[in-house]
Amino acid sequence: MKKAVCTMITAALMAGMVGCGSSGGANTPAAATGTGGGQTEQPAAAKQPIIGVAIYKFDDTFMTGVRNAISDAAKDKAEVDIVDSQNAQPTQNDKVDLFITKKVNALAINPVDRTGAGVIIDKAKTANIPVVFFNREPLADDMKKWDKVYYVGAKAEQSGTMSGQLIVDYFKAHPEADKNKDGTVQYVMLKGEPGHQDAELRTKFSIKAVEDAGMKVEKLAEDTAMWDRVKGQEKMAAFLASQGDKIEAVFANNDDMALGAIEALKAKGYFKDNKYIPVVGVDATAPALKALEEGTLLGTVLNDAKNQGKATLNVATVLAQGQTPNKDNAGYDITDGKYVWIPYKKITKDNMNDAK
Repeated sequence: MKKAVCTMITAALMAGMVGCGSSGGANTPAAATGTGGGQTEQPAAAKQPIIGVAIYKFDDTFMTGVRNAISDAAKDKAEVDIVDSQNAQPTQNDKVDLFITKKVNALAINPVDRTGAGVIIDKAKTANIPVVFFNREPLADDMKKWDKVYYVGAKAEQSGTMSGQLIVDYFKAHPEADKNKDGTVQYVMLKGEPGHQDAELRTKFSIKAVEDAGMKVEKLAEDTAMWDRVKGQEKMAAFLASQGDKIEAVFANNDDMALGAIEALKAKGYFKDNKYIPVVGVDATAPALKALEEGTLLGTVLNDAKNQGKATLNVATVLAQGQTPNKDNAGYDITDGKYVWIPYKKITKDNMNDAK
């Protein structure tokens, strides 16, 4: 009798266990049911947009700062695929083709050649992938090709003006800077890439700022050092060989070239025993700030890498989500419907903490 009872209880328990399984089988978890008795799907996690980012070259000091800022801004917002164009426009075009094949949701491009942006826009438009250019401004006609093309950068003429003002302030505070007492600033200029809008405008407006302050100028020498520190040192060494002590000021379109010039000046005994030439750069990179602290760099102009990177990522993310960028959703003012301008700031040893 006891054996029969146990058998009946065991059978009942097994039946109960089968009854608790879902109709899909014993290995299928039970589906949640809504108030209407039907199955309710579990909410899927929101998928982050993928942004394809191409930098003109990774070993540019300033662009490294922008690249890092893009990565930082992307956290919890977007997935970024950042590639090195190796300072070659054909290579960058190939990278863009690969991004399109991968079906990224938006492109963020720091063009190698600003005149090559039109080709990239055509590719992006055909694939219906919005594109944000940054730091190197495409031609105005190219920017008008499509309504899903934007630009993030800074006005180069502003940085040039501030560079000139740094020299003006120094000469007014130090009359002895006019070595030959002729009332004229004898200067040399280290330019960036020939034809690059930043190089041309920084060169033009830095000298204009000195002249606008009522000071006379004389250009002793000018040459391109391609934004590069080593080339800046080489060109400055050549300037010193040809012009010697006649040089009263050194303008450089960016900090890397300015730091190269400082190395060449050090080799000729400058920055000790009261032998000094004011050198100005642009970007306010970490090495430049160190030179400011040491007293070898007179001043620089903050090219805000953090905000350029953040604005680029924000605008690209908004576009990737199918929205039109504005101050509310991108966090930055959009000028003329397509442009985000990040302001520059003069940096000297006195306010260098503002650039950190």
